[in-house]
Amino acid sequence: MQRTPHHRSRSRRGFAAVLATGALTASLLGGNAAGASPNPEPADRLPTTLSLPSPPGGANVKVLVFHASAGDESPTVDAGIAAIEKIGLSGPEAGRFRTVATDDAGVFTNAKRLGTFNAVVFLTGGGDVLDPEQEAGLEAYMEAGGGFLGIHDAARTEPYSDWFTGLVGARPAANSPTAVQRATVETGDRSHPATKDLPLEWKRPDKWLNWTKNPSGDVHTVARVRELTYKPGASANGWDHPVSWCRDYDGGRSFYTAMGGTADSFAETDFRDHLRGALAWTSRLSRADCTATINSNYRAERLTQPNQPGQNDQIGEPHGLVTAADGRVFYIGRGGADSSRPVVIDWKDPDIGKGLGEIHVYDPKTGKVTLAGALTVFGNKGGGDELVKVEEGLLGIELDPDFASNGWVYLHYTPHAKIDRDKQTAVRQVSRFTFDPATNKLDLASEKVLLSWPVQIHSCCHAGGGMAWDSQDNLYIATGDNNSSGFSGGYSGNNPQPNYKGVSFADARRTAGNTNNLNGKILRIHPEDDGTYTLPAGNLFTGKEPDEGGGRTRGEIYVMGVRNPARISIDKSTDTLYAGWVGPDAGEPSTTWGPAKYDTFAAITEPGNHGWPYCMGNKQPYRDRNLPDPSKPLGWYDCDAPKNESPNNDGLVNLPPVTSNTIWYSPQGGGVDYPRDADGVPSYRAEEQKLLLPWLKGGGQATMNGPVYRYDAASTSADKWPAYWDGKWFVGDFYDADQPRHAVLTDPKTVGKGGLPTHAESLKKIIPVGAEGIRNLMDWKFAPDGSLYVLDYGRGFFTSDSKSALWRVTYKGGGPTPAAADLARKAAAQ
Repeated sequence: MQRTPHHRSRSRRGFAAVLATGALTASLLGGNAAGASPNPEPADRLPTTLSLPSPPGGANVKVLVFHASAGDESPTVDAGIAAIEKIGLSGPEAGRFRTVATDDAGVFTNAKRLGTFNAVVFLTGGGDVLDPEQEAGLEAYMEAGGGFLGIHDAARTEPYSDWFTGLVGARPAANSPTAVQRATVETGDRSHPATKDLPLEWKRPDKWLNWTKNPSGDVHTVARVRELTYKPGASANGWDHPVSWCRDYDGGRSFYTAMGGTADSFAETDFRDHLRGALAWTSRLSRADCTATINSNYRAERLTQPNQPGQNDQIGEPHGLVTAADGRVFYIGRGGADSSRPVVIDWKDPDIGKGLGEIHVYDPKTGKVTLAGALTVFGNKGGGDELVKVEEGLLGIELDPDFASNGWVYLHYTPHAKIDRDKQTAVRQVSRFTFDPATNKLDLASEKVLLSWPVQIHSCCHAGGGMAWDSQDNLYIATGDNNSSGFSGGYSGNNPQPNYKGVSFADARRTAGNTNNLNGKILRIHPEDDGTYTLPAGNLFTGKEPDEGGGRTRGEIYVMGVRNPARISIDKSTDTLYAGWVGPDAGEPSTTWGPAKYDTFAAITEPGNHGWPYCMGNKQPYRDRNLPDPSKPLGWYDCDAPKNESPNNDGLVNLPPVTSNTIWYSPQGGGVDYPRDADGVPSYRAEEQKLLLPWLKGGGQATMNGPVYRYDAASTSADKWPAYWDGKWFVGDFYDADQPRHAVLTDPKTVGKGGLPTHAESLKKIIPVGAEGIRNLMDWKFAPDGSLYVLDYGRGFFTSDSKSALWRVTYKGGGPTPAAADLARKAAAQ
């Protein structure tokens, strides 16, 4: 392949510089430079738009490197040109290209010459380097379907041009740091050729630019720099700091990277691979999706209308949803009544807490809602303090893996008929019902009770409720710790003293921390066709452990030590379990009692103990307490060898070690951590905290775990979310301020072992927040067509209101570009 020299500006360097640079380039690449003329042919000056082929360039792929500067030329130019030339001459033959470099802006008014380039690279310095006619030529080039790659200081070029600002995507802040600093780059796009093969967490030195206006949401960000890992200065952009992005722009393709601020950058193998992928897309050697994170490409539509007065014809008190293979959406109401109806809170009244747990079905083919059935539940006592309100009711729904043929629906609920008003206890159960698809009705007489267990109902709260299937048709059932939030100052729920008729309601060591109790757990069973269940191998316990005399474990337990896991999901491609649970109420850490309230998400790859009420976050322990004086702090729990020494424990004393969680957050921020002493106990001094996950924060907080998206390339759905989201885990919160509503990426090497997410992407403008958006997120699931269904709880509590609704979020951004027919070479890598 011929090596073409790059031309220098005669006004700055002269003919000798041209020849010297040609020799330098040839030396870097090995071989001889072609002859270079100091006087390039005069440009064909056109007063208006150029006449260019569409798209520009051909199968003999050529890339133009333009390196003009209004001031002194950057010392990175020679290294950059040499790197791009080497990229073009290496790798698979189908991805190779020829490089031409120049600083003569006249190329942009020479239609014949400009039309031969598949892509243009701006390795420019700051300032005006194009006159209006030349900029119009570049604009015409993009409109014809050309490709543009801007590197580092290209964002300072043409500072007064709005069109060029749109082309590069953002402008650097004047006081961006100038020192070379080592930082971590998060490569969030695992599909784009520029990032798919790079490390998830890419550590490298560079000069890091800050942005006057963050381009996120207007461009498709493929990589971010993590500000925690360097000093970003006064103009820092925060956790969302894009460093490389792309988008389809003005008819063409634009890619920009802020990296490449040093000559040494161009010698890095990973950075060259980054440029190689960017050039492959911009020069039409490969296709890529550069629309996936642009907010305007999504449509959020409310599907259900407000209920008719006094009725729940559209929706109950929203509490969960599931989608069927045929597109129908089943969603449940916990049991809170319309606010116009009175509630019964007198334990002497047989109707205390009586409500209806409703199952509605939305049919996307007709847009209509049907009330499929209602269960009489204990769950309707309205609001109030812990001894009045209740979170029991209809708590979870799942469809059988063979639902299309058998119509089986599983419901997790608290039947009103089984409450004991004297002892103030109830029974929680998972039952199977049969659904008639012709009528959209549940046959309530078909009920088969699979599993049941006792719960106390003297005090609220923490019922859990989520259910999910793995690839082996095992059913996972999330249960809350059935424990009051009070009596412990908002720290560990471990006060053994409060009880009603001998049943503790403030000691989660009776439930979540108890190996012989099904509350505060994630259970795993295998439902059988006859309505019974068996225990799959590999749960946390077999139920037959001889330890401590035997009879102290339950074989249904897969995960213990969870507080209120309302939502769980399973990625069937890996069978990783994802769960989130709400933390206690302490607003600040305590050097006496332990961490502030941590709401928690965990990616779970094996059975284990996730800590509550002994430890939270990444093994941050609480203080023990016990009788006779629960107000007196005892020793710190040992997260590696916790003991349950509660008088309310009928399970093992010696518990499995605690597994660190994936995400935790408090009013102080996300991933709160502290220095630790020789025993591993954190200082819990707020002034010493560090935030490992700066992209989220609590306050009022209530986790709402979401799904992992899996892209179906075979689907013809026009609404499916794009491949960018494949493998990303959706994590959210009931509230919509600083709380999470993000898609996160985890490292397969550390997931389930306490590894933190490597990348987070905000969804707050895609799944809109605010009074007229989806303010109070209650559940979210992807449908088989790749669209996302979301439940908004509404603006009240323990009831439904006019904002309670089912929503659908669809993608309208189109497919990858360029079009397959426009690929420069049909043999190029896709």
